[in-house]
Amino acid sequence: MTIDLTRRTLLHLAGASSLSAAAVAAAQAEGTAGGGPTFANRTPMRIGMVTLRVRNLDLVADYYRDAIGLTVLVRTATGARLGAGGVPLLDLSLRANAPAEARNAAGLYHTAFLMPTRKDLARWLVHAAKNKVPLSGFADHLVSESVYLDDPEGNGIEVYADRAPETWKWDGSSVAMATDQLDIDGLLALTDTRTTNYAKAPDDLRIGHMHLRVGDLEQADRFYGGAIGFDPTRKRSGAAFLSSGRYHHHLGINVWQSAGAGPRDDTATGLAWFSLEVATQQILEAQTLRLRQAGAPAAAIENGIETSDPWGTKLRLIKV
Repeated sequence: MTIDLTRRTLLHLAGASSLSAAAVAAAQAEGTAGGGPTFANRTPMRIGMVTLRVRNLDLVADYYRDAIGLTVLVRTATGARLGAGGVPLLDLSLRANAPAEARNAAGLYHTAFLMPTRKDLARWLVHAAKNKVPLSGFADHLVSESVYLDDPEGNGIEVYADRAPETWKWDGSSVAMATDQLDIDGLLALTDTRTTNYAKAPDDLRIGHMHLRVGDLEQADRFYGGAIGFDPTRKRSGAAFLSSGRYHHHLGINVWQSAGAGPRDDTATGLAWFSLEVATQQILEAQTLRLRQAGAPAAAIENGIETSDPWGTKLRLIKV
């Protein structure tokens, strides 16, 4: 398979006729916003793992195994845990009769899987093309290069690789991000496009960031910034991005579809909870104090606390 043929295949899978059309689709998926694990996952706070409620466990588990390359670590009749390099990243919990979460509800926008290197992203793209994995868009965000897709139950996914942090352009606390055309030819030049050697996700694959739908940006910022302790890194119409340790963003929040959303239905499909790993006990104690001062829940769990944002999205803060 030649590079040009692979590019055409990827455009077809993304339902786009051109790179610019794919960038527009990515803009709808991310807005203007993906460091490898040595940066995104070594900051004072970072994303740990995600739990999803699903109606068809086998279908969804097989998808994350086959399309993304995660390894099945544990599988039972009612759940599955998948990860990379022995590190758990995704829990799936069977809820066979759960109603589907509405697109205009607060909840998950996408889970972003961070490839360790640009070459790993290229290898995965060839894998996606060879296996006809449907894509929804791809784009260059200046700080990262990203591909978007959805799992079989509509949970959004981003697969991305970061550019070197020293190349990110900061203006004070704000980092430059955009949604430009992805250089597919440049990516595919890094790997053999005639065959796929992507048998599984790299051992250092991690969740680099989470992107959530919320009902109100200011309210979400008070929770995730004021109480949790993330720093703002960029704002745009209808969206904001926050991080720890000068990463471009560990968390994206938007109201593009969900403005005015009320409390989530915790019986519905979609995001059940995600974890945030914190590096020190002092950070965890400060978070607990701020949450209680804000009147937010702060229930003790093993090695941490569990809270929830104003719409009921659960977050586990874990000391690692």
